[in-house]
Amino acid sequence: MAELNGTAPTLDDLQRLALTNYGHFTSMRMENGTIRGLSLHLDRLVRDCGIVFGVELDRERTLNYIRKAADGVTGLAGLRVTVFDPALDMGRPSDAKDPHILVNLRPAGALSPPPLTAKTFTFTRDNAKVKHIGLHPQLRLRRDAQLAGFDDAVFVEPDGRISEGGTWNLGFIDQDGTVIWPDAPVLPGTTMLLLRSLDAPKQIDAPVRLADVPNMAAAFATNTTIGVRTVSMLNDVQFPQDHAVLAALRDAYAGVPGERL
Repeated sequence: MAELNGTAPTLDDLQRLALTNYGHFTSMRMENGTIRGLSLHLDRLVRDCGIVFGVELDRERTLNYIRKAADGVTGLAGLRVTVFDPALDMGRPSDAKDPHILVNLRPAGALSPPPLTAKTFTFTRDNAKVKHIGLHPQLRLRRDAQLAGFDDAVFVEPDGRISEGGTWNLGFIDQDGTVIWPDAPVLPGTTMLLLRSLDAPKQIDAPVRLADVPNMAAAFATNTTIGVRTVSMLNDVQFPQDHAVLAALRDAYAGVPGERL
């Protein structure tokens, strides 16, 4: 189910989005009409719209479109909001000044799916702080990782710093139980931001290089869809599937109250 500015999109609208692939989005998990980090998702949409289109997104109008699309939906649902201009001309992208709001609803799975394995690749996501819809490079590396026998890709900067996963933030736990968020260009994920707002466990930003990985006690992935998911292997380094700090993070995240739409 999809709505564009509160009404059913036309085929031409969706064709323009598919063929130009210019815009930005955010994905949310709705549970009985509430969304963890709803305000953070709206902040992201407003911020990214200024970067991608150079205009200020109407926050309240966007929220009303989300409410309309989600009206009557109960239980769990995935909700994606994509911002794009249907009138965009590939020859004149600087003229795109009228961003529209596409809201999609889809089924949502359980939080904390089974552990994943990941392979590293040297790669910097373009405009890393923006959740833009240009996903080809990430999906290509995810495919390469899967063809090599792993579940997903993890990116490493040219200077050797580990940054993030294919479509998720990456965290480590050191031998003292401290959560380490890699200090590198990454998308500021809403789940990561919610976890970082917790009083415990101790959390820091620090560079993490491949040589540091064997010294870590555990690793995990985070995004709205998966919550806190164990990373059981990074390249040839294996991590435990269970760790006390990971359990604490999952419990704390599950306790974060959702914001009512």
